[in-house]
Amino acid sequence: MKYKLMSYGCKVNTYDSGLLEKRLNGEGFSRDEESPDVVVMNTCAVTNEATKESIRHIRKVKKQHPGVKVVMTGCAAQVDSKMLLESDADLIVANSHKTEIQTHIKSLLSGESVERLYRSNIFKKEDLEPGGGIESEHTRSFVKIQDGCNSFCTFCVIPFARGKSRSLSINAIVERMNDLSLQGVNEMVLTGVHIGDYMDESTGKKLVLEDLVEQVLLKTTVPRIRLTSLEPIELSARLLDLYKNNPRLCPHFHMSIQSATTKTLSAMKRKYTSDDVRKSLSDIKANLPNAFVGMDVIVGFPGETEDDFMDTYKTLESLPWSQIHVFPYSPRPGIYANRLEGQLHRSEIMTRAKKLRSLSHGRYKKIMKSQVGQIKELLLLKKRSVVQSGLSSDYWNISFDEPLNKNSGEIVKVKVTSWEQGGIESEPGFLSGEII
Repeated sequence: MKYKLMSYGCKVNTYDSGLLEKRLNGEGFSRDEESPDVVVMNTCAVTNEATKESIRHIRKVKKQHPGVKVVMTGCAAQVDSKMLLESDADLIVANSHKTEIQTHIKSLLSGESVERLYRSNIFKKEDLEPGGGIESEHTRSFVKIQDGCNSFCTFCVIPFARGKSRSLSINAIVERMNDLSLQGVNEMVLTGVHIGDYMDESTGKKLVLEDLVEQVLLKTTVPRIRLTSLEPIELSARLLDLYKNNPRLCPHFHMSIQSATTKTLSAMKRKYTSDDVRKSLSDIKANLPNAFVGMDVIVGFPGETEDDFMDTYKTLESLPWSQIHVFPYSPRPGIYANRLEGQLHRSEIMTRAKKLRSLSHGRYKKIMKSQVGQIKELLLLKKRSVVQSGLSSDYWNISFDEPLNKNSGEIVKVKVTSWEQGGIESEPGFLSGEII
């Protein structure tokens, strides 16, 4: 039995797709991109458009592979199952039943009578599966430390897709990372839906994210470690001290701020204020002046006036960061923000998004140009079987003029030699380098 796996959305889904691959291979399946018997789509549901994109792909897949069975799983299967039932999907396995997916796929392919939808209350899900996928196919490895979310922000459906926050024990995470090190993995990304919620109570004590990072640094030897998104109030002095004193922690932060205006943050039900945003970004600069800082910002949230937007714009303009990932607010079924007053026209939302993206591109290009002449350690990456670029610890992608006769996953020293203007607005530029 042959399968093709398609993954959408966040880094947590990338990790989960690795687990799906591991389960299917364990049941005697083999991965085949050209002539699969079944295509498994691990879907995203962060926006309504994300779900629609998956549905559109069903038709493309069935046209490309006549007779193939399509199985939908992931977040859209959990929260948008009614939409998927109206599609051409043959089987829908929600996150609540994802650990059983290999059994249901085998039954489907053998012609047994199966239900079309497997779904239950995600908030009753207590388990969190350790491990990972076929790591030899990935240069960097994502290590999921936590899943679910307890925040219930008004713009977000993810708690209903992933359930309540639950974490793996520190011992399980350390063991997994050491296994990956034995496989030759030189960079690992600690990921989750909301890693600031991380808590290990397996020993009777309440151990938090900082405790995990301390133990990972003490009990593993992986050269490079990254963390995924943090909220401003989760960037503690203790965590910053760990970054300052441990070069194995990559000087790269992804801050989930969403807005820099307290009024809008309150409407989103975020747990911090504009002052917290200012403090977190300023603290990073003070402690790690050369760190790469990316941010998520939503524009056009219901009730956001022009003055509110400009307050966020001017606040961010005055603060240190490297890049903004701008998300135009997009209503979708199942979120509380649909009920809020002050819903904005799409044209106004996109106008604000364009303005904030312009600010981001200008800042990003300026910092990118300043990298020329610097010496960096690069993790070599493979793209279409060729090694011709790499990722620096401070999150710059640097290309080489010619393919290298080296293996992906190696860490090499390079000098950044040039900066080149991007061809389109969404690509501010490119860095090139040479091995030294």
